[in-house]
Amino acid sequence: MKTYEYILSATILLVSICGCARKSAVATAADESEPLFLAVRPLPEGGYSLISLSPFDGSRDTLIISRPLSRLIVMSTSHIGFLRAIGGEDAIVGVSGAEYVYDSTVRARIGEGRILDIGYDASPDYEKIMALKPELVLTYSVSPVKSQFLTKLESLGIRSFTVNEHLESHPLARASYVRLFGALTGNMSAADSVLAVVSKDYQALRDSVRAMMTVPGKGPQSADAEQRICARKILVNIPYKDQWFIPGQENYLSHLVRDAGGEILGSEPGTSISGQISVERAYSLSKEASLWLNVGWCRTLDQLLSVNPLFGDFLMNIQKNAAANGFGSASGSDSAGSSDSAGSSASVDGFVIQMVKPRPKWSGTTIPAKTPKAATTSGKAAWSAPTSSSVTLSEYSAENMAML
Repeated sequence: MKTYEYILSATILLVSICGCARKSAVATAADESEPLFLAVRPLPEGGYSLISLSPFDGSRDTLIISRPLSRLIVMSTSHIGFLRAIGGEDAIVGVSGAEYVYDSTVRARIGEGRILDIGYDASPDYEKIMALKPELVLTYSVSPVKSQFLTKLESLGIRSFTVNEHLESHPLARASYVRLFGALTGNMSAADSVLAVVSKDYQALRDSVRAMMTVPGKGPQSADAEQRICARKILVNIPYKDQWFIPGQENYLSHLVRDAGGEILGSEPGTSISGQISVERAYSLSKEASLWLNVGWCRTLDQLLSVNPLFGDFLMNIQKNAAANGFGSASGSDSAGSSDSAGSSASVDGFVIQMVKPRPKWSGTTIPAKTPKAATTSGKAAWSAPTSSSVTLSEYSAENMAML
């Protein structure tokens, strides 16, 4: 099972502007919502031809849909979000990894036994799968090698279809997979409507950010007619098993940040593949950054410093840069708490954003230690001040991205 964001709402991460001007032009694809790894084609006689293209070896997975399907097993939680967006959640009979499902309706049905957890694709419960009599199992790929899970499904006579939305490099291309689920469930009109609204809102917000960042040029030449305000510089992630990954400039997260007026530091141009940097390199980048985005599993400042005490110096650098560029005050005026363990009286909440999946509501000031594996949704901020001495990092609410 993988956990990825639900359909990308058309909301930008950060509207962030700093005071350095340079000439610039922003290029966009002719049709950025066109997916690279999926084709949904209506058939003359009715129904759809669905083609999934492997980004690894170019192989194709083709499925003909002549009628709406009503019994689906979904191996990724992102599939649930697509189905919910078009009112197709009634078709779900099985999921992979129920503990990572955050949709209240689907969770309730899992609790009632109306939707079953069939386990992970590495060790699924084939008896449950057969008992559910699915019309289709929606899977995903992580390599060109055909998994034992798919081979076993074939031997059981159970049809599967590979969904590669998580490998698309543009947010709107990912959102366009809602049409796949519209084709599967007979809700194409709803899917087209959702995609149209998401695309329109996303593009409008992106254009408004660009307009805010554009200032009149002073030179007489047309080339000087527009200049750009310098993007807010952002450090992303923390080490995972001693490897610090930075998304390439064509990665979907880089697109989101760039469209929001930000710049991911250390990002390699011309690729969507994540590169690796050392902690030393990350420390160097922190001297340029004014925001730290996605601190992994860490929910508190103490947890962040437990990963590496040097992160206290990272935070001091980022706070200093943020204050210098007008994003906050190193005295903590824009934050709600402080922690002695940071080696400074300044708090960090205004300069660190924690990216996590939507989770059920909880009460009290103690945040559950267990956090989802993957991270990325979008939406609107929901800020609450920490009340304990251990500074709480910014969280993501319901199905939305929290922004400070």
